[in-house]
Amino acid sequence: MAAWQDIPWTKVQRHVFRLQKRIYQATQDGRVRTARKLQKLLMKSWYARLLAVRRITQDNQGKRTAGIDGVKSLTPEKRFDLALAISLDGQAKPLRRTWIPKHGSADEKRPLGIPTQHNRAQQTLVRQALEPEWEAKLSPQTYGFRLGRSCWDAIQAIFDGIKFRPQYALKVDIMRRRTLDVSILCAVPSWSCTAATGASQPGDHP
Repeated sequence: MAAWQDIPWTKVQRHVFRLQKRIYQATQDGRVRTARKLQKLLMKSWYARLLAVRRITQDNQGKRTAGIDGVKSLTPEKRFDLALAISLDGQAKPLRRTWIPKHGSADEKRPLGIPTQHNRAQQTLVRQALEPEWEAKLSPQTYGFRLGRSCWDAIQAIFDGIKFRPQYALKVDIMRRRTLDVSILCAVPSWSCTAATGASQPGDHP
């Protein structure tokens, strides 16, 4: 077996990307069974396992953050062992709970659960198989937690939508407000209150 640093990572990434592209195309074409078979093939791929381990031990910002087992970093030999040991059965270990400052607030904190290195590798392997399927299904105007997208893409989309005529933007904290009140929508001149208060229910409209 080659040393960790001698692995042809360009070849590894191309192989994984080729399978992901096939999953994306099969999903777009409505070939569900083909997409499922390709996803299983990807999750069994040795290259996909190597790439998953590399991402959680070398590439990610939280690569030196320990889970409940206290493991912070892995030697190249341990990385090979982790790639071999990845399996998608059994039960995940408990998360290590820590509190971090909440964005935009000096006093509030939010809980953060940190998985073990092994569980992170499992999650990354599954994500590599699921991401292309959902990229093919998601709306082009969604930007949160999507590969290759950021808040700047959302800002550009908003600018493109309002640069010729004024529009309204509705900001709702979905964690604190589970349902959208119709009276809020009726305050927007372009919203049809008749339709909103008729057969439709709050939350049916975008």
